[in-house]
Formats: sequence, structure tokens, C-alpha cells
Amino acid sequence: MTAPEIIDLRSDTVTKPTPKMRQAMATCEVGDDVFGDDPTIIELERRVAELVGAEASLWCPTGSMANQVAVSTHTKPGQEVIAGDGAHVVNFELGGIGWVSFCQLRTVPDEMGWVDPKALKDTIREESMHTPGTGWTAGFPVPSAVS
Repeated sequence: MTAPEIIDLRSDTVTKPTPKMRQAMATCEVGDDVFGDDPTIIELERRVAELVGAEASLWCPTGSMANQVAVSTHTKPGQEVIAGDGAHVVNFELGGIGWVSFCQLRTVPDEMGWVDPKALKDTIREESMHTPGTGWTAGFPVPSAVS
């Protein structure tokens, strides 16, 4: 048995499709996703929602787009987002959080993407006259790892 070929998914710009992936792209049914009629995207979103037990899912073609959708979903303008100092959203998205969600970043040290829960807890702020609050989706509790 041979080891499977590794597909590098660190970034949408370094992924190299295999011949089988290229064949699938060349022969798949297509439509215009803006108008909601791309059968491949519809099936992908349906399948992912089913896999994770969600009502629906949304295809984001890039990690940056997914990050911006997540931030917009979990914050309101004027709040801050806590992220590890090595995070993509901090270092490679050109301040997208400010432009798209009208939020600001606050960083904590991370080690290869892992943030110390205590450091995270100590960084969370309540909104006040002088400071932005840390964004959370209304109705969701603070994650148990930091509460």
C-alpha cells in the first residue's frame, strides 16, 4: 500500500489540484451561484450541512472570505475580535475586519495557532464608554474553555 498524495490546503493559492480533481472541475455541472442555480454548489452546501447537522451551509471560496463572514456573523460594528498573533486574519487580510465588519483586532500570543485559554480569558473585555467589547454572537455563551 502506498501513502496517499498530500494535498496542501494551507491556502487557496498553494493548493495544487490532482488530475482527478481537474477532471471533476472540467466535467461538473455548473450554473451561476449568484442566482442560486449552480447545482454543484447547491449539493456541496446541502451535503456539508447534513454532515455537521446544520440547517444550511455556505460555500466560501477562500479562507479570507470565510474569516470575514465569521467575523460579521459573530460581532457588531465597534466590537473587537481576539485572535492569535500568528493568525491569518491578523497578518494576511489587509485589515479586512475593519473594512468589512467595522471591528478591530486584539491579539494574544499563540503557538502554532494554539492560544492559552487563560490568556484568552484575560483579554476579553466588556464594552464601556472607553473600550470596545469583545464580540460574541447574541445568545451564545462564552466558550467553556475560557469561562
